[in-house]
Amino acid sequence: DGIDVEIVAGVTAELAISAILGAPLGHDHATISLSDLHTDWDLILKRVKAAAEGDLVTTFYNPRSRTRTHQLPDALAIMAEHRPPSTPVALVSHAERRQQQVIMSTLEEFKPEWCGMTTLVVVGSTTTKYVSS
Repeated sequence: DGIDVEIVAGVTAELAISAILGAPLGHDHATISLSDLHTDWDLILKRVKAAAEGDLVTTFYNPRSRTRTHQLPDALAIMAEHRPPSTPVALVSHAERRQQQVIMSTLEEFKPEWCGMTTLVVVGSTTTKYVSS
């Protein structure tokens, strides 16, 4: 007498990490890739700035690789211009896999080197708070 669960392909990693973190994407939010392989870096920065100015919870994917190390620090610096240092920032690596890792931090304390290509980073809005049960 349990609940039948069916895995449906197509649920994005962003929705998975939102569930893991307790639904920080329940209201307006933005999703921004920090990979500049197919998108000009200046355009990505413009998108980050718009999300920051709009006070949107923002998920960054493709945040860091061996050769792309400045993108996430640059994006977080823009967010920090519009958010207090205590703003929640969380990462989930390898979502829903055996090696899943969750780190909950703040904008002030967050370390970009914690991230890799299998990581998604969520930066809260000015009203986002960590809640424990």
